Amino acid sequence: MRLLFAATTLSLMLGSLGQPRAAAGETPTTPAAAAAAPSSDAAALHAKRTACRKEAKSKKLIGAEKTAFLKNCLAAK
Repeated sequence: MRLLFAATTLSLMLGSLGQPRAAAGETPTTPAAAAAAPSSDAAALHAKRTACRKEAKSKKLIGAEKTAFLKNCLAAK
């Protein structure tokens, strides 16, 4: 068990050494990193959801009323 743990740890450490790192301010060029970067549409939708949830909370809505309000709020904005 110890040998397996040591071999796995060593493998992970050596595997990460071969990966190029982006300099500060550079955009990631790997497909996985590019997919993880939020798009402006996703950021706008997140901002809408946050604003609608905050408004629903201030109105103290719960259950079906909250769900209906959030649905209408997101469709309207």
